[in-house]
Parts: sequence; C-alpha cells; structure tokens
Amino acid sequence: MTLSIDQQLALKTAATRLRAKFDGVFGAETIERYLHTSYDQFASRSTVPNFLPLLAERFAGQRLHALAKVEGHVHDGKPVVLFLCVHNAGRSQMALGFFEHLAEDRAVAWSGGSEPDYQINPSAVEAMRELGIDISREFPKPWTDEIVRAADVVVTMGCGDACPVFPGKRYLDWTLDDPAGKDVADVRPVRDEIERRVRGLLQELDVEVRV
Repeated sequence: MTLSIDQQLALKTAATRLRAKFDGVFGAETIERYLHTSYDQFASRSTVPNFLPLLAERFAGQRLHALAKVEGHVHDGKPVVLFLCVHNAGRSQMALGFFEHLAEDRAVAWSGGSEPDYQINPSAVEAMRELGIDISREFPKPWTDEIVRAADVVVTMGCGDACPVFPGKRYLDWTLDDPAGKDVADVRPVRDEIERRVRGLLQELDVEVRV
C-alpha cells in the first residue's frame, strides 16, 4: 500500500511517541512492526485516511501494552478486561465506556470485534452521552492474540464461535440485544443493562468505583 508523504510523516511521529512510551521494554523494530500492522488493519476498510496514523498509533499502543503484560513487563496489579462483540460498534463499546468511566485508572479495559464495523453506532454514542460518557472518539477494531492473552476476564457479547477461546482465561457471556439499526430509545434498555453488569463485574474484581 502506497502511503502519502503526510501519512509517512504521521507514522514516523507516531513511532517516535511509541518508542518513548515503551522505552526499555521494546526495541524500535518491534514497535514499528506493530504500528504498521495496526495501520494495515484499518487501511483496508477506512473511509477517513487522514485519521489512519492516529488510529494505528492508539491500537498499536494497546497491543504493545498487552504484549508487555504477557511477557511479564507490567506488574501494576491492575485487572484487565476485554469486551468482545461482532462489530465492536455498540455493546462492547458501551461496556468499555462504562468500565473506564467507573474504574478510572484502577483497572484496564479494551474492546474488539470479530467483524469490526466502519464506525461506532451513533445511537450508542448518543445513549452514552445522555449519561455524560463520551465514546465518540473510540473506533471499531479487531481483537488480536496478545490482547486476548493479556486479559484476565474476556466478556463476549453475541460473537459466538467467532470469539477467541484461550485456555485458562475467565470467560463471561453476556446475552444482550444488538443495538445495530436501533434508535436511541431502543438502545437505552441495552445501555442500562450493560451498566448494571459492568458495575457487578467491577465489584467482583474488587475495583473501587467512582461515585
């Protein structure tokens, strides 16, 4: 894939930031490989090429954090939860939004999809905004092996056999209506049920929840 001069520059800048963030953990070659493979994940289905380097940087950062945990470089004791659904556009994104809002920096959460969509469900974004949680900056993304392996708990939501199964992981399957194609009024009950379940999971993990 041919990159424009602006995209090449943006990726070089992203690589510099990631090298600073993971200094002493990963070498430049590993960081650049993860950055460029992350870029490729989005390039084939993106309609907004100008944002690709930023999306690639954010996704590569998550993947490298996960790899660092798998390889024993992270010892902060924070539980890691991965929320998975089919399109990573509605249910798993709302769960991620609630988790990060309630747990703040006391736990880590990621999300992914077996068939990532092109954008977050607008009704899910609006339903969450009603509660003061902004998920509009998130983006549908696939799950990767290192992210699944780094998770302490994997919560699946309707992805069935497409969801990854790794031995020794704790799996929870949440049966929830798919908000795809629904208006905000129909998404609210799904949103509220997700909040209830996320709060319960945080309690099980003994993570203090913001008031």
